[in-house]
Amino acid sequence: MSTDLKQNSSNPGSGTTESQGTVTHEMLKQVLLTGTRPGRSGPLSASATFCWRALLKIKHVPEQMLDVTMFPIMFTLMFTFLFGGALAGSTAAYLQFLLPGILVQSIVFITVYTGFGINTDISKGIFDRIRSLPVWRPSAIVGALLADTVRYLIAASVILVLGFILGYRPEGGLAGVAFGVVLTLVFCFSVSWIWTLLGLVLRSPNSVMGVSMMILFPLTFASNIFVDPATMPPWLEAFVSVNPITLLVTSVRGAMDGALALGDVALTLAASLAFVVVFAPLTMFIYRRKH
Repeated sequence: MSTDLKQNSSNPGSGTTESQGTVTHEMLKQVLLTGTRPGRSGPLSASATFCWRALLKIKHVPEQMLDVTMFPIMFTLMFTFLFGGALAGSTAAYLQFLLPGILVQSIVFITVYTGFGINTDISKGIFDRIRSLPVWRPSAIVGALLADTVRYLIAASVILVLGFILGYRPEGGLAGVAFGVVLTLVFCFSVSWIWTLLGLVLRSPNSVMGVSMMILFPLTFASNIFVDPATMPPWLEAFVSVNPITLLVTSVRGAMDGALALGDVALTLAASLAFVVVFAPLTMFIYRRKH
């Protein structure tokens, strides 16, 4: 047998020498590549993919929709029927004043879940795996923000439908309502960068939620959502007048009431731009360094 093996190894026509030769890069490519290699995804396609990933999480965990469905309904019903008679004489009259403000408050509260979700992904190691992918680095965060914008739109739709059922009638018509909703989405998208930053810095999802609510509660309740600032003490009225939430509510209320003030809209957009300019680069800087 040993003689036969030696003869086979020395026989040029046996093919044994070729099978034991060096495997080249070209040979591996022929075996592994069965088709054209797809090109690297661009910023838009990568962000859209991560946006779709975030929306699919709702399909598998439908409880995530409670904050955009049940909470807005609870806020609207509770404040309308608890305070409407005392503050405006009737719930119908108070609803005309309250609904644009409660729309803003409900959606602004929902923005904290952006940072909460990102911090949860980080704590589970998901972002470490995303970081190793050959995609545009900010796409994971931008995609999450875009998905949350869809959730904001759902919450706005729930509040408006409930308001129409209760008797809310906007004098600005459909165009005024649509403008108010779009302006709210723009503002909330910019605010979400703040909670995204907190989601990267803080160590647990609960801490993100706690710090975010500690910031939001004074800003939303010390505003013109529930009452006219003219009824407040001068020192509080001065704070309320420069509160970004007040600027947004004034713009949305004016659009829905058919008395849109371009100055208020300009200030709201300026505040939104300032949030993005300050917090978006800072968020990405920390994301690149820590994750």
